[in-house]
Amino acid sequence: MRHEVQPPSLRQAPESVWLRLWFWLAAPAPANAAPPVSRLPGIREDFLTALADMGTDETAALRQRVMRSHSLRELWHLRAEVYRLVAVHHSQAEAEHRLANLNRHFPTRAPRSGFMPL
Repeated sequence: MRHEVQPPSLRQAPESVWLRLWFWLAAPAPANAAPPVSRLPGIREDFLTALADMGTDETAALRQRVMRSHSLRELWHLRAEVYRLVAVHHSQAEAEHRLANLNRHFPTRAPRSGFMPL
């Protein structure tokens, strides 16, 4: 089954257990929350790794945008550009492989059924 990758929430999930409990009580959808900010450097590193073997000016500009990103949501919007550059410099299959590695950082959901009630 194919899963749809969706943008993360604008809210950050708290790191402490007590704050997570409070977060859950206040907004009972913690699964949709973006990961704590402390995980952002590692996620940025995965984006930079996906671009590491390409040395064009366009790739350098995208690397700068990745390094300046302040949220997982900003990185989510850069996925398409990563895909495009990898597909141009390598292949579509390689771009899909690298994008799958990046997509693990984002929430997913099963696609909706094509059936509609009458």
